[in-house]
Amino acid sequence: MEKRISIADQTAVRVHWKGRGRWEKVSSGKVYEGAAHTGSEDFALHLAALIAGVICCLAVALDAFQTIILPRRPTGRFRITRFFFLATWGPWAALAQWTGNKRVREQIYSVYGPLSLLLLLLLWALLLILGFSFFFYALGSPFTDVMGVQAAAGLSRYRTDLYVSGTTLFTLGLGDVVPHSLAARALIICESGVGLGFVALVIGYLPVLYQAFSRREVSIALLDARAGSPPTAAELLGRHGFEGGEEALVDLLAEWERWSAEILESHISYPILCFYRSQHDNQSWLSALVAMLDTCALLISVIEGPQSRQAQLTFVMARHAVVDLGHVFHLEEDVALLRRVERDRLPPAEFDRLCGALGEGHLRLCGDPASANRLHTIRALYEPEAIALSDYLRMPLPMWTSVQREKDQWRLLTKLRTEAEAGRVASHLSDRARSAYLREDEHGH
Repeated sequence: MEKRISIADQTAVRVHWKGRGRWEKVSSGKVYEGAAHTGSEDFALHLAALIAGVICCLAVALDAFQTIILPRRPTGRFRITRFFFLATWGPWAALAQWTGNKRVREQIYSVYGPLSLLLLLLLWALLLILGFSFFFYALGSPFTDVMGVQAAAGLSRYRTDLYVSGTTLFTLGLGDVVPHSLAARALIICESGVGLGFVALVIGYLPVLYQAFSRREVSIALLDARAGSPPTAAELLGRHGFEGGEEALVDLLAEWERWSAEILESHISYPILCFYRSQHDNQSWLSALVAMLDTCALLISVIEGPQSRQAQLTFVMARHAVVDLGHVFHLEEDVALLRRVERDRLPPAEFDRLCGALGEGHLRLCGDPASANRLHTIRALYEPEAIALSDYLRMPLPMWTSVQREKDQWRLLTKLRTEAEAGRVASHLSDRARSAYLREDEHGH
């Protein structure tokens, strides 16, 4: 069956019925199936779609490879993940800063890490769908749609391409749109394989991410009893001022040397973990890391003993983690500015408090100017990087000394333990006095 229709430019064309809801347009001796166009304008449009599809798919493949598979620090400034964090973290942090309630603000910060992970995966999926839809469009949209005859407009044809790409990536396979070219069929097979691989990567990526987060948080929780919450160097040294405390401190520093190495490995491979907050508002991986650096700085510059050697090892590894994580977020310019400005984490008032706290533990700092100078030199090795990370991630750094609180669980336990020891000593002296009295009474008789 054949009929004539009139299009927008009033040119008569012949349309031949091919069955199954398909028409074949015949004009000037040429046959156009589906919605293929001719002319230089259509060729340029299809070429642009092909280039856009290649860019989208390659960008996602490279970014996912560096973010999930490659166990090294991601390189390159033109990456999807970097642009994603630049576009989302700044507004999100500004929204949290606008909130006056500290607890609500920390809650907003804590949501960003998991939410950004889901949004990043969604962004990758959308870019893949767009990329393959551009490929289909570059092929001339070679599909038969059960919804009816394809319109000549490019937007209508592209809707079908987008629909086919989405259903193929997520492996739905509804069959309501049928390809009628070998290239389209081959491309659909390729996209189905990419979709399966994408799902497999996501399934394997999430457990690894949360296992690394869990290992990190266990050590941070254990540090609460050893250095307070938030942790401080003075509190950590003060709580190890018991008999045998030097050996316990060496073991703790060795444990945190390994913890710093794990942070270096996991957070560089998966930078999104840096945005994950701890379960308690007074704790964070950055504050714990800086508290250990402060402790090592004091041990290296002030104290002579067996713990100073382990302090050097832990300091080197912890500083390595801080510096490399600064490179991950491209904070080199901020670090250089901080080195010129010299924001002091240890002002004179805080320094006096630190001297008093260390004096209670028989550690001399203020009386030795050389030790104070050495401490200042060591602080300059890591504080600019730590402050830059703190400003970027909105994670406050710890003080050098803890603020006295009315209800301090550790001080209450220390008081009770002191009273128990005093009672045991008094009981022992009473037993000795009773025994001496009995001996004197026995000799008297």
